[in-house]
Amino acid sequence: MSEILAPLTTDFLTWLAAEPRDYADVMEAWRTSCPRLTVWEDAIDAGLITRTHSAGRATRIELTARGRSLLQQHNRPPATGEKPIGA
Repeated sequence: MSEILAPLTTDFLTWLAAEPRDYADVMEAWRTSCPRLTVWEDAIDAGLITRTHSAGRATRIELTARGRSLLQQHNRPPATGEKPIGA
């Protein structure tokens, strides 16, 4: 993970840790067209988040054990469910 993007990635993981989120909600809050802000892609590539599919339900995005471990390393408790600043 890039040193520049690390704080933003931990913000994303903190927000996601508050509760499992639907894919559409994650994309609404964290999608960007800027090729330099790759928080979503970096989190997937690093194995920090996963997509969970269940019959009859929207795809959910959740932290993996590795994602939870990263938050613990940064002493970041889950957010209270608010959208990220600027979203």
